[in-house]
Amino acid sequence: MSESKATITWATTATPNDFTKGHYSREHVLTFDGGVSIPGSASPSVIPRPWSEPSAVDPEEAFVASIASCHMLSFLYVAAAQGFAASSYRDTAVGRMSKGANGVPWVSTVRLQPELTWSSDRRPTEVELAELHHHAHEQCFIANSIKTEVTVEAVRSSSPS
Repeated sequence: MSESKATITWATTATPNDFTKGHYSREHVLTFDGGVSIPGSASPSVIPRPWSEPSAVDPEEAFVASIASCHMLSFLYVAAAQGFAASSYRDTAVGRMSKGANGVPWVSTVRLQPELTWSSDRRPTEVELAELHHHAHEQCFIANSIKTEVTVEAVRSSSPS
């Protein structure tokens, strides 16, 4: 089986006294095994500015994005195998936090809202589309790795313009 790697790099200029008070930057860099680096930070909804950076990717956003990306890749594979040709896919995924039984917040639900455009006259019916999404969810490596509830609310498919 394959292996995935990410390197997380963080450093601070905060004094030890400031650090122990929580007055240090949460900004960091995420570098992936292919060489792409993106800025990361704690979410400003969790850690206020100036110790977080709203323009950076926070772990919760990255988690939601990984679920949506995995579902899309699985969906495209399943659709192609069934003879349906997609030309575009757009998903505005939303993750919701709630407190767990232990009182610690977690991403308890993720709602995927994929919108597809098909490139041929052969398009799935609404029932077939739901089945494609169901099979994609079953095939998604990330969905098979988490306890978060993932729902798919497919947006009505369209033809190319």
